[in-house]
Amino acid sequence: MSAAGQSSLMPVEEALRRLLERADATPVQGRETVILAQADGRVLAQPLIAPLDLPPWPNSAMDGYALCLTDWQGTPLPVSQRIQAGEAPPALQPGTCARIFTGAPLPAGADTVEMQENVTLEADGRVCFAAPLRAGQNVRPQGQETRVGDCVLPAGTRLGPIELGLAASLGQAQLEVCRRVRVAVLSTGDELVEPGEPLAAGQIYNSNRRLLIAWLQRLGCEVVDGGILADDLAKTRAALAALNDVDLILSTGGVSVGEADFLGVALREAGELMLWKLAIKPGKPLTFGQFRGVPVIGLPGNPASTLVTFGLLARPYLLRRMGVQRVEPLGVELPAGFTWSKAGQRREYLRARLEGGQVVPYANQSSGVLRSAAWAEGLAEVREGTTLEPGERLRFIPLSELLG
Repeated sequence: MSAAGQSSLMPVEEALRRLLERADATPVQGRETVILAQADGRVLAQPLIAPLDLPPWPNSAMDGYALCLTDWQGTPLPVSQRIQAGEAPPALQPGTCARIFTGAPLPAGADTVEMQENVTLEADGRVCFAAPLRAGQNVRPQGQETRVGDCVLPAGTRLGPIELGLAASLGQAQLEVCRRVRVAVLSTGDELVEPGEPLAAGQIYNSNRRLLIAWLQRLGCEVVDGGILADDLAKTRAALAALNDVDLILSTGGVSVGEADFLGVALREAGELMLWKLAIKPGKPLTFGQFRGVPVIGLPGNPASTLVTFGLLARPYLLRRMGVQRVEPLGVELPAGFTWSKAGQRREYLRARLEGGQVVPYANQSSGVLRSAAWAEGLAEVREGTTLEPGERLRFIPLSELLG
């Protein structure tokens, strides 16, 4: 391609910026209340405000002995009570200490806990403390984690095991979450055949639909399986028109400027088509538009291209429409374990994994080779105009950051 042709390619950052702008303008409307057991992967619709202090009272961080530090003058103290977690103890008797266990409430009048390993017991049952002691040691103060009225989780938080555990610690049995995004998944092309069916000459099995449906379900989307679109304009129009109750139409393959671009023709006729040729490899052809008001993202048809463009562009768009603010995957800077001698004009995402602490790419980086992603642990980002020698650092995006 000529330099002029390459310069017309849209940078990845610009494509993502435009997608997120559209997502911000069309947030998914609707909320529902679900019990915690059904909230994993959902998006919080309103802030979670603490209804109580955590912890609700001072408690011991250790198994040991609780005392009032000013009562201790260096001589052994008698034990006046024994406090286990779950009990409501009486006030500490002046001049005594209390046997206490981890998580148990501190008795009124006590301000210090010494761990049991640092004390000795006299024959008469009194406790000897070794100096020095510090007021407040081994005590978790009331409200150490959160206070009544604190915003514990903002709206737009994706709920996972940690967030659900935090909600449970605040006594929340249910949460208000955003409605699930409804996504219709379509594949295009007469060459595609569903797994389990016999292959005719020139046909291949459809992997993209299964990849995307499973991925969307992991993201908490409700999936409408639109099947395979035949290379026929009238059937394409009819299939799109039947999808008027979804939040997004997601297609793979067949959106370009070619003669068999029936999906593109249908979008131009009844909506809007923004064909982006991205400065990315794999995945240069990517389309965003709308059909009768329904947003449409057209991903490239090659499996590795589908994976890269969905993970880096369509996934953030969907999460933002759900109300999530932090939508880009986290990457880490790691040393390359390979040589990259030709500086490209497109940003490349190599299917790669870590070997000996270095990033090593799969040998075959063809956009049609999905096996490369099954072998890989992440995507190695080689930026435009960059060459690499072993040991030089590059950004590595773990697949776990994209798939969840």
